[in-house]
Amino acid sequence: MRYVLEGSVQRWGKQVRVNVQLVDAETDAHIWAERFDHDTSDLGALQSEITDRIAVALDAEVTSAEAARPSEHPDALEYILRARAALSKPSSPENYAQAIPLYERALELDPGSVAAKSWLATALVSRMFDAMADAPEADGARAEELAEQALAAAPRNPLAHFAKGMVLRAQGRDAEAIPEYEAVITFNPNWVYAITSLSWCKFMTGSLEEGTAMQERALRLSPRDPAIDAWYWQIGMVHLLQSRTDEAILWLEKARSANPARPSPHAWLASAYALKGEADRAASELAEARRLAHGNLYSSITRMKAILHFGVPKMRVLFEATYLAGLRKAGVPEE
Repeated sequence: MRYVLEGSVQRWGKQVRVNVQLVDAETDAHIWAERFDHDTSDLGALQSEITDRIAVALDAEVTSAEAARPSEHPDALEYILRARAALSKPSSPENYAQAIPLYERALELDPGSVAAKSWLATALVSRMFDAMADAPEADGARAEELAEQALAAAPRNPLAHFAKGMVLRAQGRDAEAIPEYEAVITFNPNWVYAITSLSWCKFMTGSLEEGTAMQERALRLSPRDPAIDAWYWQIGMVHLLQSRTDEAILWLEKARSANPARPSPHAWLASAYALKGEADRAASELAEARRLAHGNLYSSITRMKAILHFGVPKMRVLFEATYLAGLRKAGVPEE
């Protein structure tokens, strides 16, 4: 047995505290620990929440622990684990530059690996979403090819469906991506990245409330997730689209603080500040978004419309009336 999960329960009055820790059975080292404090009004819900949170945390912690194990001759799986560990940190160009070659190496060692193809496709598309790709069209084409190969080889594999969903999102085909993510969640209801990706698709197809509820579930499942800045940003995005500018700023500032290297929260803050009449703060955020984003994304409204996907007509109206209107005020020219 490589790892041991142990814990204890304390109860006083209507309160209960659950302490959980993950231990490396070979070295007796403590890898992860968490404490849960709740009232006992609904023990069934409490049990479900704790179980879900533990499942999410253990997936990340065991991946990182396995990736850190020394090996003189790493095989394909170990390269995959090392790549996943590199991306289990807030998004940055450096993390992608470290992880993607590791996935490529795994695929060289095992050309038929569904996992290597799926994870590599996902990483390539994620780099596009984060505006950190130097050649987004090439990344998208490669990701599509890899995802199709993975799904053809393993049509019931949830990771292959996840990769396919990511590719469809990158192509602006959000409605078609929804069943791909739903297939993943049927297999693993606690996979937060499938939940948040499905949430984005719900946003882009006009179901804002449903999408926000999914983001909030992800926050409950993984409250210290390395990708949490993206979830804060998406909630802030919805507030701004619905003209709740003050609420949007609160969430977008949380996103910026959680990961200053992601361009999108800076751009959305530029829009929100401009709509509030805070011209200096808007200009500062716009300058930072432009510095971080690859490909002159924020050079003009026309370029943004050519590159970005704004969803169904209902959503495009909201983007035009709020986000793009704010960016115009912040100084983004039309052409």
